[in-house]
Amino acid sequence: MLKEISGGVCAPKGFKAAGVYCGVKSGHADAPQTILPSARGKNDLAMILSECECSAAAVYTLNRVKAAPIYVTMGNLEDGVCRGIVANSGNANACAPMSHENAEAMCQLAAQATGLKPEDFAVASTGVIGQTLNIAAIEKGMPGLVSALSTEGSDAAASAIMTTDTMKKETAVSVTIGGQRVTIGAIAKGSGMIHPNMGTMLCFITTDCAITSDMLADALHEIVPRTFNRVTVDGDTSTNDMCVALANGMAGNSQIEWKDDDFAIFAKALRQVCEQMARAIAADGEGASRLVTCTVRNARSEESAERLAKAVVGSSLVKAAMFGADANWGRVLCAIGYSGAEIDIDKIEVAFSSKAGKIVVCEEGRGIDFSEETAKKILTEKEIDILIDLHDGNYISTAWGCDLTYDYVRINGDYRS
Repeated sequence: MLKEISGGVCAPKGFKAAGVYCGVKSGHADAPQTILPSARGKNDLAMILSECECSAAAVYTLNRVKAAPIYVTMGNLEDGVCRGIVANSGNANACAPMSHENAEAMCQLAAQATGLKPEDFAVASTGVIGQTLNIAAIEKGMPGLVSALSTEGSDAAASAIMTTDTMKKETAVSVTIGGQRVTIGAIAKGSGMIHPNMGTMLCFITTDCAITSDMLADALHEIVPRTFNRVTVDGDTSTNDMCVALANGMAGNSQIEWKDDDFAIFAKALRQVCEQMARAIAADGEGASRLVTCTVRNARSEESAERLAKAVVGSSLVKAAMFGADANWGRVLCAIGYSGAEIDIDKIEVAFSSKAGKIVVCEEGRGIDFSEETAKKILTEKEIDILIDLHDGNYISTAWGCDLTYDYVRINGDYRS
């Protein structure tokens, strides 16, 4: 039985984490290192570390302009093993002088401080593109970061990878596999530059499950397209996206080497973790005031259902309507039409739903009489569902997004300051 628990990335056995402030964005390397954000700024340097070697797998951005940490992590994880993750916020270390050298230097500094090897680490950065990374600040902050490593450190690490995020994103679940309690934890960041193409975010997953790197990679590659890749905030795909999973095997279950019943149980738990993180990222879209979920039912194929759901939550006109609590179902139908999915317009039903109720606004591809007052009440809630029934098959898909507010423009009109 799947159970939600506390602890984030430190919930699985054998993992510690930390987050400190070192002054990455300030451009100064003389800031004091503290476990909690100091008066000079929020945490901006994070580490996750396992007591022993882990099976490792990752999925990366499909943006053809990739940040240096992506390439360094790809190389370090090529053998399918890893011990830890080091990450910074405040600077993307992308398209900037010395970016590759600085990504490698972060791994070297982490290795020196922990007594491990540079290739034992995945490395990630998030923040402003095109500015040289303040590696001196990271060098000065690394000893304090390692000293702060703790089984209670997930929260600090989660705060250290935030940029325009307004809330920490952290979860953990436990499940029984082969008679042993297996735990999966995660932290994530994501608020802007969010569009389905490997999720546009950072997500770090830890588990004490005994599983081969090949099976871990298979699970991750099956789940990411159905969770993170179904999130959109603004249509922009980042240069720095990655989702890294580490499995240290300390739960003591028989190692998962095949797609058997144990694999299915693990994959189900991993999907729940990824889906929770995906929803949290959508809900925390830059300037967002509402989480918008679109579920398409009875489609001819899963691909068609997914294409439709993504088109609807990605539509700027739909997002603006959700901000205004306007039941403008015509914009939903418009997005359905240009999605490229196979549809029969004469069978489509559209409804809006929230904890305030549900209202059908379109049947058989045509508008019907409905109460605008009731619709407004439904769409004023913080979480809104757009329900589309194609009445044309047996497949279903869900995508997540948010509304489009004035604050999105305000945040991104002044992002570098």
